[in-house]
Amino acid sequence: MRQRRLESIFEDEDDPLASVANLFDVAMVFAVALLVALVLSYNIPELLDPDASVTIVKNPGEPDMQVIIKDHDVIKVLNATEKIAGGQGRKLGTAYRLDTGEVIYIPENGTSKG
Repeated sequence: MRQRRLESIFEDEDDPLASVANLFDVAMVFAVALLVALVLSYNIPELLDPDASVTIVKNPGEPDMQVIIKDHDVIKVLNATEKIAGGQGRKLGTAYRLDTGEVIYIPENGTSKG
């Protein structure tokens, strides 16, 4: 009977990979933590909030400009092309970029709605 107990204790040592069985889980948790840290380092925690709406412009004014729109849980990426950004129009207001990086839009007086 004593010999059976010893055998059951040493049976687990036959598998050399038993100690790394959860390595994939640890790697996934580490990857998610890195992604969260990346989002927080850019000071845009709204990307993690499922109820938030955010618009981000990458490379403004460049030929490879992209507009990223997050509306609640739907994310759209729009690439700037002549078809999307070209055409005729009229001035609706003025946008100012502050020293903090924020952009403020001020509509012109007398613009019609619609």
